[in-house]
Amino acid sequence: MSLYYVQKLLYELNRSEELQTQFFDDKDSVLKDFKLTDEEKTALKTPDIGLLYVLGVNGQILMHYAAMCGYAWPEYIQAMRDGLEEHGQVRAGLYATTDGKGAI
Repeated sequence: MSLYYVQKLLYELNRSEELQTQFFDDKDSVLKDFKLTDEEKTALKTPDIGLLYVLGVNGQILMHYAAMCGYAWPEYIQAMRDGLEEHGQVRAGLYATTDGKGAI
């Protein structure tokens, strides 16, 4: 997993309207510049907010990406809950769980 690169991409998307436009026009042209797994690329393209959360993406960075993708706040929170149910515990990063229970 390349959590660093996922978060770096989302950080850059949050800061650059030009990059956002390029991303929505041709996601692959943006994703090729980052070392990402196939699972991460799919989660970013979908967008699968729940899977990105489970992969360990920081919630502060993820919430801006979710908003950029049209998620309202309640939908964002629910997507993270759904991600835990569908994909299991948070795997890495700040929210990684070790007690067998999801974070949220």
